[in-house]
Amino acid sequence: MTVLATRSFSSRASLEAALGERLGRAIAASGPSAIMLSGGTTPLPAYRALASGPLPHDALALGPQRLLRVRTELPLEQAAAEYERALGELLGSGVRIGLGLLGLGADGHTASLFGEADLERARGRLAIAVHRPDGMSAVSVTPELIARVSEPVFVVAGPDKRTAIDALVAGDLELTAWRAVQGCARVELWMNEVTQG
Repeated sequence: MTVLATRSFSSRASLEAALGERLGRAIAASGPSAIMLSGGTTPLPAYRALASGPLPHDALALGPQRLLRVRTELPLEQAAAEYERALGELLGSGVRIGLGLLGLGADGHTASLFGEADLERARGRLAIAVHRPDGMSAVSVTPELIARVSEPVFVVAGPDKRTAIDALVAGDLELTAWRAVQGCARVELWMNEVTQG
């Protein structure tokens, strides 16, 4: 059973500062570990602050050999297959994914997993190609990969997320995001107070 631990921040700025500090600790961690970063707008200020902060320059100026990214220059299916292969190699090399950031959409999606069809196609996979409801295409990590993250954290801000947060806190199995983390023993939810119901 997945346990959800919540942490509330008085403002978006305090959420961003805490996230930047947590990312800084994860980057400085010793041993073979990786960090999974989410897209979306919520974590961008923390990413920018880290990039311009006092951490060693090479902590964020990663060379291609230290960065797994979706190769968006490839056709969608090929990009997904390449990313899945790279993730498999990473995990097979003994590297663990420590901190893993997840977003939460107002519609209840996480990563680029939007519903039952995406979750079904994701079974037994580390990454899949997704045709999003907004007409865009994406490559998404899967619940199987998320289950391998030691410290998965939803980072959520904005009043439009209230319904999705309420469903997440309630453990609503109709919510795609909650279903996506069912392989995790513990998940954190970080949110600012404006976001709370």
